Amino acid sequence: MLPIALLKEKLYKPHHIVITTHHKPDGDAMGSSLGLYNYLVQKGHSVKVIAPTDYPVFLQWLPNNPEVIVFTEKREESAKLVAEADLVFCLDFNALSRINDLGGLVRASDAKKVMIDHHLEPENFDDYRHWNINACATAQLVYDFIVNTMDDKALINKDVATCLYTGIMTDSGSFRFPTTTPEVHRIIAELISCGAENAKIHQLVYDNFSEDRLRFLGNCLLNKLEVLYEYNTSLISITKEELEQYHITTGDTEGVVNYALTINGIRLAALIIERPDRVKLSLRSTGDFPANEICKKYFEGGGHRNAAGGSSADSLDATVSKFKSILPEYKNLLIV
Repeated sequence: MLPIALLKEKLYKPHHIVITTHHKPDGDAMGSSLGLYNYLVQKGHSVKVIAPTDYPVFLQWLPNNPEVIVFTEKREESAKLVAEADLVFCLDFNALSRINDLGGLVRASDAKKVMIDHHLEPENFDDYRHWNINACATAQLVYDFIVNTMDDKALINKDVATCLYTGIMTDSGSFRFPTTTPEVHRIIAELISCGAENAKIHQLVYDNFSEDRLRFLGNCLLNKLEVLYEYNTSLISITKEELEQYHITTGDTEGVVNYALTINGIRLAALIIERPDRVKLSLRSTGDFPANEICKKYFEGGGHRNAAGGSSADSLDATVSKFKSILPEYKNLLIV
């Protein structure tokens, strides 16, 4: 593993650079990727952002979003760019399986790989690493990379600031998660000073849904919410028919699980969705309850202690039953 500081000298001259992030990118994934893009193009580099899959409409207003290539839509172009790259920045993920078929291309590329991430247990595919599990968002680490590693604070213009603000805002739960430290607030203040319009960004991300999505949320809360008070746990399960009924698109289910966690006394919340290929789970927890442990141990996933995800090859009903059957094992942590 090479010291991340060596990139300062390496990036003095122009390079062909690819930036990629995890599949179904969220606000931190796209905010950190486009934040880094808007910084590197100012340095004279040839830069392309490749998203492994599509991503929510409410993130497609980000500065220079039209420059993003979606791998599933342009496989040949993406493969050529990765093969010809000098550097591949891997943001907001630490295992190449998280970028699906794109992972094999990145692994085979002669490019040096740079991982900037805050998730547990990195795979060790990278040559350079800027990694801190205590960071609230990868966008925070990109800010640190630009300011402290590259000594380029002057290049945080409005576009860079807007993207990084979006990443930090979304991954910190609008600054309410425990990882929102005084340092995070200082960074946010700097980003606002550099041109990030905080009120506008909040509106574009959180007040930018379709009528179908709002009605879907109402259905989830009225008809699909189940509360297991004996385990201080709540869950919402969604069938593929319901996804079709409400015309759910990428990003429309984001944040739904958080509503199940707002009930007084609830320590663990689950959103379990029947997707076309597999059943997907999103878990959220409070305090020191290890949501990531459940996902890693039982659902082929992982993540952060209070925000994790996984999947299951079983049916929706079987997955829900399995999730419930696990709860007695954690009762001492759930009932406090």
